[in-house]
Amino acid sequence: MSKQFVIRNAVMCSVVILKKMVHVVVLIHLCLWHLVGVFADLDAEESVSVLEGDSVTLNSGLTKMMDDDLILWRFGYNKILIAKINVMASSITVYDDVLDGRFRDRLKVDHQTGSLIITNTRTEHTGLYQLQSNSVRKSFNLTVYARLPVPVISNSSNCSSSSSQQNCSLVCSVVNVGHVTLSWYKGNSSLSSISVSDLSISLSLPLEVEYQDKNSYSCVLNNPISNQTTHLNITQLCHTCSGVFGDTVTVESVSVLEGDSVTLNSGLTEIMDDDLIQWRFGSENTLIAEIDVMAGSITVYDDVLDERFRDRLKVDHQTGSLIITDTRTEHTGLYQLQSNTLRKNFTLTVYGELNTGFINLLVVS
Repeated sequence: MSKQFVIRNAVMCSVVILKKMVHVVVLIHLCLWHLVGVFADLDAEESVSVLEGDSVTLNSGLTKMMDDDLILWRFGYNKILIAKINVMASSITVYDDVLDGRFRDRLKVDHQTGSLIITNTRTEHTGLYQLQSNSVRKSFNLTVYARLPVPVISNSSNCSSSSSQQNCSLVCSVVNVGHVTLSWYKGNSSLSSISVSDLSISLSLPLEVEYQDKNSYSCVLNNPISNQTTHLNITQLCHTCSGVFGDTVTVESVSVLEGDSVTLNSGLTEIMDDDLIQWRFGSENTLIAEIDVMAGSITVYDDVLDERFRDRLKVDHQTGSLIITDTRTEHTGLYQLQSNTLRKNFTLTVYGELNTGFINLLVVS
């Protein structure tokens, strides 16, 4: 056997081996590329936010379903089945009676794409949703944010007959909130804030300003998708202790459970013959009731502010006290009594049913 023959065979073997190695490497790359595509579908996760009461669609990402598709929608870490599409059987089923019926009459499935639609959302619909089919797998983290109440600004200054204070002490408050931030702003600059991640809690944030302060202040409550703002009217809320009518301006805090009635007492035993009594609500000083004794008229303006007071306002004919029946949390806020001889402020808080324990705790304390 010649030396040249041996060398030629060795070179040929090397070439064969290199070709096979190239094939193996290409095959490995193709497999990896395929697996990356598969696991990209398996691991796809999307965060979705919606405001309570609105509808939300969890998009499958499909333009149309395959003829042999079996699509399953599951909820929560226990993977409770809530909807199923069996294309071959031409059947679509929603299981809206599971989990104590929290999804009842709220689930729909898009017949073409398999996307899940949740209508009239509630905070209890917050959670993990999983889509499983023959060709795709996706996860959705849905957060349903409660609608925010309007912050209430009240005067917390302590006045006495000998008081000579130069500043006005205020507090901004909200009730029945969770996953929010409450902030004071001076113009567009943040002065202070407080955040909470708990559900159904009460927040208060103080602020001190001078009586003659001409700056613009506002209290803002916000979550990631919405906000509510109350602007401070210093002239309206911050009175010196001597008061504009010679009497002390008093601020009284009143609490009531939603659905009950509440009376904001004027403190009068009877109305004077020439009295003009007005009840106003909120930071916008909206007139909601008026007694004109000389004209012999009593008027309630229960159609203002989106009719939140509709058929709920009464005025005591003898004392001028304001009565609110069948209260709702939207009645929370500042109420002002103004007459020829008296001015009083009331900070009313209407607690929802979830806060019953909180109210009981306050009573016990």
